Amino acid sequence: MKLSFSTLACPDWKFPEIIAIASASGYDGIELRFVENEDSLWKLSTFRGKQLASTKRALSNQGLSIPCLDTSCRFHSPDPAERARWLDEGERMADLAYALSAPGLRVFGDTVQPGADRDSTRTWIADCMHILADRITSSGVEVWLETHGDFAGASETASILAEAGSLRVGVVWDPANCFIESNEQPQVGASTLGARIRHVHCKDLIRNQSGWKPVLTGSGNFPLAQIQSALRQLSYDRFLSFEWEKKWHPEIEDARVALPQFVNWFRENWTEENSRP
Repeated sequence: MKLSFSTLACPDWKFPEIIAIASASGYDGIELRFVENEDSLWKLSTFRGKQLASTKRALSNQGLSIPCLDTSCRFHSPDPAERARWLDEGERMADLAYALSAPGLRVFGDTVQPGADRDSTRTWIADCMHILADRITSSGVEVWLETHGDFAGASETASILAEAGSLRVGVVWDPANCFIESNEQPQVGASTLGARIRHVHCKDLIRNQSGWKPVLTGSGNFPLAQIQSALRQLSYDRFLSFEWEKKWHPEIEDARVALPQFVNWFRENWTEENSRP
């Protein structure tokens, strides 16, 4: 298994800073979400023209890859024009994913909107995934649905993929989302989604009076060991991506603390020799 982290951990950083901490901390890749507080990454000069070539060289020089390019695309709107807008955004982001040799593009379902029903929303999401996958098929980039929102449960996600009816769709499995939204244990989610899992988010949580809060890895009470066991049963060998949500929880520790701490925790707890009974 290879390690990456989401740039939710450092959403306002410039790309050279992101590369530097990835390399120094021992990561294999960077999951791109926000850079310089921008989520439509194709707008940034870092990822355009001559600077894109420099960005790719900087990644290569440090032995880093982009395992997943995250979009903000949500396909749950009852408004066809709104869904079309997100499809266009998906295409632009897919062009960047191709340029960066990223194998997949993360999208959301996401939530049943006021006045809509669950079945119609599921169909809108599935149709959009199918359309987007078809539009970008020549790039080789896949469309990956994150387990998130009202459709976070593995069975819900699997049903959307089945309705999408495309071989070029997969799953970004976030066991913590599944646990919070639908009380789904990681082993259940992994066995349900199986080989459709293309990318995995990892984070630790602790429950307080206001709900679940992110905490440094290993200091919470989320069943991380279940994720390890489930991924081994699947012989999963893609990326495990640390999702430190500093963007949404500004009060948590800085990326300079959390990112290297995750790698150290992984090495101490998830390497083969340290996790045998």
